[in-house]
Amino acid sequence: MSVAFTRENDLEATAADLPDRPISPHPNLVTASGLAALDVALAEARAAYAEAQTGDVQADRTAMARATRDLRYYGARRASAQLIETPPCPETVQFGTTVTLDREDGRRQTFRIVGEDEADPAKGSVSYVSPLAAAVMGKAVGDVAMVAGRDVEVIAIA
Repeated sequence: MSVAFTRENDLEATAADLPDRPISPHPNLVTASGLAALDVALAEARAAYAEAQTGDVQADRTAMARATRDLRYYGARRASAQLIETPPCPETVQFGTTVTLDREDGRRQTFRIVGEDEADPAKGSVSYVSPLAAAVMGKAVGDVAMVAGRDVEVIAIA
């Protein structure tokens, strides 16, 4: 059979079948800034969806598929968000706190423990379900934890 008589999948048709963004099985804990970021992302998803609806849906199925997927994801994440307030003077490492560690190799590392959607290690925040955060949760200043087979010491909590 000639190629002229077969229909190949075009990029738009493939994009229109975008899979849903995976939703974590962990509780959706958020800080106040994380909740605000979810609200912004949800508003942006609603706007993108409304814009995609006003256009020619058949002509740009990619935009509609992306907008629909994002609206479902951020709607679900916002609905399941559990705001956790950071205590003013924490004595132990917990969700929302900023912790400073000294590593065995002499490096000092400071990061904030946040929700999964707001985690950005390059900007100094890690998810509460990360191995690093899990290792130091509940520790106090002076406590030692094992991270990736090496000791780290908690030297500050804020």
